[in-house]
Amino acid sequence: MGDSLLTVEALSVEFRTRRHVNQAVRGLSFQVGQGQTVAIVGESGSGKSVTALSIMRLIGQEGGTITDGRIGFARRTGAVTDLVTCPEAEMRRIRGGEIAMIFQEPMTSLNPIRTIGSQLAEVLVLHEGATQAASVAASRRMLDRVRIPDAGRRMTQYPHELSGGMRQRVMIAMALQCRPQLLLADEPTTALDVTIQAQVLSLILELKRETGMAVLFITHDLGIVADMAEQVVVMRHGEIVEQAGASTLFAAPRHPYTRTLVAAVPKLGEGHGPANPVAGAPVLRVERLVKRFPIRHGVLQRVTEIVHAVEDVSFTLGAAETLGLVGESGCGKSTVGRALLKLVEPTSGRISIVGRDVSDLSPSEMRPVRRDIQMVFQDPYASLNPRLSTFDSVTEPLVIHEPGIPAAERWDRAAALLRRVGLGAEHLDRFPHQFSGGQRQRLCIARALCLGPKVIVADEPVSSLDASVQAQVIELMRELQGELGIAYLFISHDMRVVERMSHRVAVMYLGQIVEIGPTSAVLRDPRHPYTRRLLAAVPTRDPAQRREPAMLDATEVPSPIRRVGNAPATPPLVEVGPAHFVQQVA
Repeated sequence: MGDSLLTVEALSVEFRTRRHVNQAVRGLSFQVGQGQTVAIVGESGSGKSVTALSIMRLIGQEGGTITDGRIGFARRTGAVTDLVTCPEAEMRRIRGGEIAMIFQEPMTSLNPIRTIGSQLAEVLVLHEGATQAASVAASRRMLDRVRIPDAGRRMTQYPHELSGGMRQRVMIAMALQCRPQLLLADEPTTALDVTIQAQVLSLILELKRETGMAVLFITHDLGIVADMAEQVVVMRHGEIVEQAGASTLFAAPRHPYTRTLVAAVPKLGEGHGPANPVAGAPVLRVERLVKRFPIRHGVLQRVTEIVHAVEDVSFTLGAAETLGLVGESGCGKSTVGRALLKLVEPTSGRISIVGRDVSDLSPSEMRPVRRDIQMVFQDPYASLNPRLSTFDSVTEPLVIHEPGIPAAERWDRAAALLRRVGLGAEHLDRFPHQFSGGQRQRLCIARALCLGPKVIVADEPVSSLDASVQAQVIELMRELQGELGIAYLFISHDMRVVERMSHRVAVMYLGQIVEIGPTSAVLRDPRHPYTRRLLAAVPTRDPAQRREPAMLDATEVPSPIRRVGNAPATPPLVEVGPAHFVQQVA
């Protein structure tokens, strides 16, 4: 480690309301050396993001106040500035010029009504006084540097026209415009697919090596920490509980909380997939499912293009079985899940639920079928009505399907459901905002169980949760499957979670299943190039196996949008092992 670039000493931050004072950070001290990568890791609410916003002196905009401490920053001039007491005019020169920040969600960080090029050029105009022409030229070079293809065209596009991975690369380009000494990366890959995540992390490491900048990486994913960091700071409830070199921390974590975090991170190859249940009649059968969305253009609103979201998808699901459906955003996996409940109407194909063909049922005819198939969504807060109590939310399906049940009986059933998912009857009067993310997801699972379904479609049910909470929810779902014989269609982009949860895995690419088979077979012996690409992008969780920051395949997944009459080919699946099928690559 070189000389200290950033020295945080006894930092304390609080948030005040009329009734409460929340000490978000207490007595925080750590250093970041010149050219070093330091990771701050911890679960939601640990104070990680508050720390980053305090370093940038943006915490006041979030309602927080730095009550104590010092943040020393070594300037390019050689002087050390205390960022806590630095005048605001000077801080504006430091932000973007010497310290830059990448935020978690690029769509909220980019101006939706300005082009990418104008937003990039603005940084150089403001911080370096560059001319507009020089700023535009430098911005285009920076887009090339962060591996954005066709940079000239991208300069004229708006944020909504780019994929999530592209938008995050734009944010990195913007952060690096003025060649900062320190880059703060606050959960920069949480919302990204595993392959795009690997590309973004590799890009940050490569640019760090080229420019010599230091990186303060904030995350709750220890798998990323193992691949990125030299030094690790573990936070809990606003305090540091452990600091160590990455190799030391992963090999021998000292604090019980650190040991819990390390143990909770799934590692590919440890799960091997659960043993298959005894085969019986399928509770779900999908045959040649197709879902296409028309795109209309022009004054006459003619259909000129088609989104081929799902193309010729077939699979079965047995009682007490979990089929993991994996793939990147836009591959069609969530559309498959919604089509099963007819939340989107399939274009063609057959769907049978517990032996009943539901393909041609009207919405009113479909309603009683939904007793047998329920859905758990990705964001538990968005899928719970904030105005309904836990009692009303959990028993809402009973009100719809069995309206004559007395309130007292509904209360008893709700209490029993909460106990089953690890909560208690005392939670029935609470509202969604009074629960943690993991507890809210348990409520959603309790609601899905209310009618005793045979199948639950779980669409990214743990992707928004911290690692330890993920592990709890997965274990809960497996216990319920063992007790009740529920079948799960488990939709995810995280191969590590899928391995821990699934008996079989189906890999989707551009609306088609390209590989399907027993979990152990697909993950140990992947046959399709896309499956191998997904597996190669999974973080290692072991600093000793850290990969070189060589760029992975940065090829964007092709668009599923095609001109009318230009439908994609759907090659057949060929058996390459026992119950292991792969789409043949031309």
